[in-house]
Amino acid sequence: MLIVLATSPRVAPGLLSWPAWEALRSASAVLAPPGHPQLPALEQAGIGYCVADEPGAAPVPSDGDVVWLPEPGDDPHVPPGARLLRGSSDLPGGHFIDLVAAIDRMRAECPWDVKQTHASLAPHLLEESYEALEALESGDAKAIREELGDVLMQPVFHARIAAERGDGTGYTIDDVADGIAAKLVRRHPHVFGDVTVSGADEVNANWDEIKRREKADQAERSGVPAAGDAAPSALDGVPFGQPALALAAQLQRRAARAGVPEELARLDPLPDGCPDIGRELFRLVERARELGLDPETELRAAARRYRDLVLAWERASQPAGS
Repeated sequence: MLIVLATSPRVAPGLLSWPAWEALRSASAVLAPPGHPQLPALEQAGIGYCVADEPGAAPVPSDGDVVWLPEPGDDPHVPPGARLLRGSSDLPGGHFIDLVAAIDRMRAECPWDVKQTHASLAPHLLEESYEALEALESGDAKAIREELGDVLMQPVFHARIAAERGDGTGYTIDDVADGIAAKLVRRHPHVFGDVTVSGADEVNANWDEIKRREKADQAERSGVPAAGDAAPSALDGVPFGQPALALAAQLQRRAARAGVPEELARLDPLPDGCPDIGRELFRLVERARELGLDPETELRAAARRYRDLVLAWERASQPAGS
């Protein structure tokens, strides 16, 4: 019987399953195309093989199994009567390697991609994030998957640009992944350590406390102990470039978790009776938070309802037959 032994291009050569090694060792003949990445592993294991462009291109014994190693890939060709054996399978996230490889090649060969910088890509990061948000709101699973892919491309591209630096400040996408993985482990001691929590509220409280200690430790290591205006704040890291409604909500959430008095969110009125629409909006954000609602999401939903009403009015206002 012909056994087609499929391997993944995302798994190191030689890391094969036990059934795969059994098939290779017991085969009457092992065939592989020239330059197949598994050939050095076969040599190290003492398994003989023949190089052939295809399964029928080399003489084989008439009895016993013949193992054919096609080029690594996801969908190998299996001739009629042959048996497919998966010799190696991707771990979850394995296809991320394909994205990294594609970005590397684009950066080297595409005239547009070669010219990009962190600054030139910044608008795309924002744009793709909003498109993903719109897809999430639509509930269209296919659109969500596609838009999340567009978002995922952005950090890979930025890391590829950073890796080219020659001043010692460069980093790779692996450095980015290592950093966030280490942060998640540190801030989830109830998952990766021996801390016990009673629920999501305690998780949030622990998260904030761990962040506070991290910032204080960082300040100490820099030789500038955090004190006065430099002391860690519950609002550290809040990006003021985000939409104002989302900004107000994040500020209030952070402050509330830190025990800041609720009345501060009501703001003092402007002097001289000046119109203070900002204060009114900020208090509406507080009201939404009291109801467990996200004000940015609520306003976006209202904007969609308004859009639908305007479109319906426009259709109804068109002359008959137009």
